[in-house]
Amino acid sequence: MKTNFIYTQVWDKYLPIIRILLKRSNAGDQTLDMNSTDFEKAAAGRRDSYKFNIRFKRGRVDNAVTSLVAKDLVSTLQKDETIKQLFMMNEYELDMTKNFKLLIRLLPGVPAAENETVESN
Repeated sequence: MKTNFIYTQVWDKYLPIIRILLKRSNAGDQTLDMNSTDFEKAAAGRRDSYKFNIRFKRGRVDNAVTSLVAKDLVSTLQKDETIKQLFMMNEYELDMTKNFKLLIRLLPGVPAAENETVESN
């Protein structure tokens, strides 16, 4: 799965808040409103689809990820040690809407209480 990492800088900008929202997702679904111009500037005229759905199970992506913006998000998340630990302990779903809202959902399965064993960053 080769990518040019066009959106990596955008995802790096949002990474700290995504980390926090992943931790908070044990209390309920989390939403992050993002700035559309961040993505449009990174795309430099490309007509990419920003809407996607990613499921993480046992630390890995559990569904087909085809959009470039989603692939760059996966790459960015997998570089963060705290997020990697969360993904190993829990199953998550991340949805990006056409309105640039990232929805983060902890899926049932592994007890969310185990989140407390992950060190804070």
